[in-house]
Amino acid sequence: MTIDTKGIGYREINNLLRCADSEIKLTSCMGQRFIGAGISDKSIEIEGIPGNALGAYLNGATITVNGNVQDAVGDTMNSGEIIIRGNAGDAVGYAMRGGKIFIKGNAGYRAGIHMKAFKDKTPVMVIGGTAGSFLGEYQAGGIIIVLGLGADGRKTGYFPCTGMHGGKMFIKGNCSGIDFPAGVDVKEASSADIEEIKPYLLEYCSRFEYNEDELLTASYSLITPDSKNPYKQMYVAN
Repeated sequence: MTIDTKGIGYREINNLLRCADSEIKLTSCMGQRFIGAGISDKSIEIEGIPGNALGAYLNGATITVNGNVQDAVGDTMNSGEIIIRGNAGDAVGYAMRGGKIFIKGNAGYRAGIHMKAFKDKTPVMVIGGTAGSFLGEYQAGGIIIVLGLGADGRKTGYFPCTGMHGGKMFIKGNCSGIDFPAGVDVKEASSADIEEIKPYLLEYCSRFEYNEDELLTASYSLITPDSKNPYKQMYVAN
């Protein structure tokens, strides 16, 4: 089913999505916010540029965007997948507690802010390009992977992992030139660590037709909270 969204507001779009068949294509999207909010059990393909909070509170649907997206994609999403075949704006994955977000290109500021695990859910975000400043700010759970594909220099902006008190962050290659706060540990990822993220690397390659060997044979840096991290003591029960 195809829905032309030109001139249609987000409420009407979401009502149409809830009543539609399981596979829907949205065309002529131009900045409408909250598309797919809370949606379950649908496969949604989007042509154009959706507005802020795409897939907020997503609850099992799959959303594919054939281009760029604006801010707060996957805000507090619970499960499902969001696949972005371009770049993402700021605060992608804000407070997500489950599901997966795959970004072919770059992410803006504060990607993964307040990302958390919830019960048996482990949220995952893979950024193919680079990420802006405050990546993983106050991260409390889940996995963030930054591949830095096509990057000539640093793979993140300033102040990554500020206030991080849970979860894991992987950065392809070394972290040369990146200043991390005192409350995190940075080390080379072991073979067991890389085995943990292998399914997500393979899925990234499958989604975006990328060479598997380049990602699977590369080295990665692993960043985790220090056990003495004062933020962890504040937010995590002992």
